[in-house]
Amino acid sequence: MYSWTVGDITVTSVIEVEGSAPGTFLFDEATPEVVLDRHGWARGSYVDDAGRLLTRVQALVIRSADTTIVVDTCIGNDKERDVPAWNQLQLPFLDRFRAAGFDPLAVDAVVCTHLHVDHVGWNTMLVDGEWRPTFPDSRYLFAGPEYRHWSAEPHCHRPEHDDSIAPVVAAGLVDLVDVDAEVAPGVTLVPTPGHTPGHCSVRLDSDGAAALITGDFMHHPVQVASPEWCSRFDVDRTRSEQTRREFVEAHADDELLLIGTHFGGPCSGRIVTTDDGHVLEPAAT
Repeated sequence: MYSWTVGDITVTSVIEVEGSAPGTFLFDEATPEVVLDRHGWARGSYVDDAGRLLTRVQALVIRSADTTIVVDTCIGNDKERDVPAWNQLQLPFLDRFRAAGFDPLAVDAVVCTHLHVDHVGWNTMLVDGEWRPTFPDSRYLFAGPEYRHWSAEPHCHRPEHDDSIAPVVAAGLVDLVDVDAEVAPGVTLVPTPGHTPGHCSVRLDSDGAAALITGDFMHHPVQVASPEWCSRFDVDRTRSEQTRREFVEAHADDELLLIGTHFGGPCSGRIVTTDDGHVLEPAAT
């Protein structure tokens, strides 16, 4: 289990799946040879010896005062998905969630940084043939621009809309919020567009410490050094690259802890400047 303390706020990882993946699944440029040549700094932490990227699908659970917030809900069980490795999963995610000390019935808010398939899956679970909210006593927070984009034609026909988004809307559990909304004391959304139109990250501030949960504006630490590497799944590549460049420049050599939603290995780090640019220096968990 990975966990972090940010002032008086705690963040805990609940992992659904993890492992190494070919870099070209995410980035056109990321052949093993290129990864090892350009990003040798990441070898042993975020990249394996074969030049594959260490990746993870996880929910990040925030505890701020008496508030419990789940950020992104992974892929989910029993769901038909185009990615074979994600199709009809039967994984013990909820068992792991409970083992980490959390109760699905005691979650106050669910934040989806964006509405892609691997960030909304455990919004719901299959019960007696119906998709029911996994966190029925929670408010599900979607950025307004994000929801409006994916709920309009033709995107509203995506399988994940039908099984993971529409059911919580129909249950009256969804709040559409601004891209800079305050979620709880010390927990705010930060607009990081490009990967999707209304994509947000989650910033934590407490007692002089700060952290940012990335969502997918950055899929992997190699993008700290190569912000021009755009994910195959970015809706607006020009904007996503600009978002990453601005972020890296703004936070190089400061104390902001970057917690990557899909980062494998140590999963977190701080941006530091080197002779060649910037890298993500792993942080202790």
